[in-house]
Amino acid sequence: MFEDIKKVVLVTDMDGTFLPASKIPGKKSLDAVERFCKAGGHFSIATGRSLQASRPYFDIVNVNCPIIMCNGGMIYDINNNVQIYDVYVPCGTKQIVSQILADNKDVGCEVLKLENVYVPRLTPLEKRHLEICKISDAVITDINSIPDNWYKVLFAVEYDKMESLIEYVKAHDFKGIDFVRSAPEYYEILPQNISKGSALKMMREVCNMQDHTFVAVGDYNNDLEMIMEADVGICPSNAGDEVRSASDIILEESCEEDAIAKVIDIIFDRCKA
Repeated sequence: MFEDIKKVVLVTDMDGTFLPASKIPGKKSLDAVERFCKAGGHFSIATGRSLQASRPYFDIVNVNCPIIMCNGGMIYDINNNVQIYDVYVPCGTKQIVSQILADNKDVGCEVLKLENVYVPRLTPLEKRHLEICKISDAVITDINSIPDNWYKVLFAVEYDKMESLIEYVKAHDFKGIDFVRSAPEYYEILPQNISKGSALKMMREVCNMQDHTFVAVGDYNNDLEMIMEADVGICPSNAGDEVRSASDIILEESCEEDAIAKVIDIIFDRCKA
């Protein structure tokens, strides 16, 4: 499985895995990624973020492989600036989002499209999320003015109100879409049966990497399918219980302790062995 490092693809989640709370990747991890890529390894990112929120990191870290965006809705070739795979939520999602927002007044919301992030409800928590992602040009608009072709919808709600929102969604049994919790304060709508895992599977095919070994690293529920789809699934010590149970390797290091540097050490050791 690890006979040739040139056929190893390392795919990492960003927030809570590659990125610590500061959102600044550690030097140890950056140096390890550089060493991995120079040896011929393929380094990729799988994130729930939009392209706009991820792009600043491409100048910091050597990403030499297509990336997974919007929790699986897009595979993007950053070197050629082209989408190589896309899937959108169904058109009826607009009505579902309108209903959820009408019945849950404290819930913030954003919609991700290729060219921009649209915000039909700006709450203090949603504003903080935009600031964390360094999105300064989000379009504040009503839900019906957002053009079609949505990759995903993110709801931002305070932690103590999250269970109420989840119960509301379960009670209404909305059809044709999937919901996933991507962080303690974020709940998302994705196209049905789409995840980082389904995108990783598609990435093998569209990038002709069927004979490559995929190592996936993540910390939260939206990483579960990716960790299970990969040849080797790894999580940092700060991962949630479900992710820990699904992982082949649980690191002693957290996202605050350059977990990705440790993953790369493991890859090199296995290739040498």
